[in-house]
Amino acid sequence: VQLQASGGGLVQAGGSLRLSCAASGRTFSRYVMGWFRQAPGKEREFVSAISWSGGSTRYADSVKGRFTISRDNDKNTLYLQMNSLKPEDTAVYYCAATTVNIATMTRNYDYWGQGTQVTVSS
Repeated sequence: VQLQASGGGLVQAGGSLRLSCAASGRTFSRYVMGWFRQAPGKEREFVSAISWSGGSTRYADSVKGRFTISRDNDKNTLYLQMNSLKPEDTAVYYCAATTVNIATMTRNYDYWGQGTQVTVSS
């Protein structure tokens, strides 16, 4: 499956952004989808994941209550709604696909998008 992330940008602290990840190739609904992020000088970290049907989700503690992951299997698209953004959310955000249910570790993911930059100013 090929993944293309978009929707990043520059936003002030407290603002919102919605990231999208368009999938093509193999059947999107067969994959658990996740969002990860990587800040300069830091390792890539888990943000959120969603099950095949969208019925189950998981979030990193740092984004819980502020970010919402969702998917539209008819449109082959994954979303991440980010509210109440903080400067520490600044990173390149990546979408990824796996067959491991609600995986949180990067090594479990087989396919990765190219990343989209999110910058939150204070």
